[in-house]
Amino acid sequence: MSEQKPPMLRGIVRMKCPHCGKGDVFINKSVFPLGKMLATHEKCTECGETLQHKSNDAPGMNYVSTVVVYILCFILYAVIFGLSWKDNSMYYALGASTIMVVLLQPWLMRISKVLYLYILTRVKFE
Repeated sequence: MSEQKPPMLRGIVRMKCPHCGKGDVFINKSVFPLGKMLATHEKCTECGETLQHKSNDAPGMNYVSTVVVYILCFILYAVIFGLSWKDNSMYYALGASTIMVVLLQPWLMRISKVLYLYILTRVKFE
């Protein structure tokens, strides 16, 4: 009887191996210390799949995730408070979005790296 792999979205959120969905991608489970937050295992501890690719820095994915967070913050701010050029609400929205991106950046970088890894390995989930 074959073991079932966890769903892909759960593997991405939990930052697990794209091949088996069980082994951890990152050496440290926490983003702290910040200098070692992107350190990955060379191979999965569960299945032995290679987790370090030559182009695994994923700068493009990091830029995309940053822009997505900016857009989502603007939409959320517009729904809750409303946006207008007549008052300073656009500047408040820009400031709030910048603060959110700065605070979320360590997690965004990790998620971007995991997403890029999932794209590179072309995993087949059941």
